[in-house]
Amino acid sequence: MRIIANRSMVIGMVLAGVMVMVALFAPWLAPNDPQESNLDERLVAPEYSLSSQYPFGTDHLGRCILSRALFATRISLLIGISVISLSLVTGTVIGAVSGYSGGVVDEIIMRVVDAFLSFPGMFVALAVAGIFGGSIVGLVVALTLVEWTVFARISRGSVISVKNMDYVLASKAMGAGSGHILKYHILPNITSPLLVIATLGMGYVILAAASLSFLGLGVSSYPELGMMVSDGRFFLQSAPHVMFFPGMFIVSIVLGFNFIGDGLRDIFDPRDTKQRWRVF
Repeated sequence: MRIIANRSMVIGMVLAGVMVMVALFAPWLAPNDPQESNLDERLVAPEYSLSSQYPFGTDHLGRCILSRALFATRISLLIGISVISLSLVTGTVIGAVSGYSGGVVDEIIMRVVDAFLSFPGMFVALAVAGIFGGSIVGLVVALTLVEWTVFARISRGSVISVKNMDYVLASKAMGAGSGHILKYHILPNITSPLLVIATLGMGYVILAAASLSFLGLGVSSYPELGMMVSDGRFFLQSAPHVMFFPGMFIVSIVLGFNFIGDGLRDIFDPRDTKQRWRVF
């Protein structure tokens, strides 16, 4: 009921759900082959009719923009899910070990995290993506190197605030080992902030992947939303639809996950929910 009552959560779930369904059913929803070009149909304007072959028009090579955007959404979501999953697991484990161990171990791990944070995130992503030469693996690795530190810091702070709770001290007194305490008593109780950060991070990662593709360092062998926007910038005045529709797909995905993240934050920490409702 709290999820249904939260407007941000509902809007986000609708937007993200639509985009996920679009990605899953792209082969059946796409009216044309996303890679097929037809130079006789270059820069065809959108035709909003059920019988239209190109509902969103075509690009400078005569390729169907709708078909390419549908398949590109798959790539964006694949990159986002992969990066967030790897970053969540890596950062949570490292941060939990750091916060629970304390002392020298905590100091060493945090200095490594600080070293990663000392470089601008996009600079690191650009360098790594350039080394891998425009592939999905390259984007995932580049963005994971940027994103895992966020989860490590959140995880460490949450563990430090939880590890001295009575139920943890009682488990220690009963002879439980550090691994058991982390797995069964600490990690389950720090999932709320990590889940919020992961959801909000999805939007950031997808936007960052699109930015790298826009700069020519993203996926080159498959349709990708950032690359489609980059191709369309040359025709912004003569054929704005080439850039507009891929951009709207990016906006919809990012807004969807950001709204879900805001909704989860309100649900897990409802102290100022009424104030947020008035502002929204």
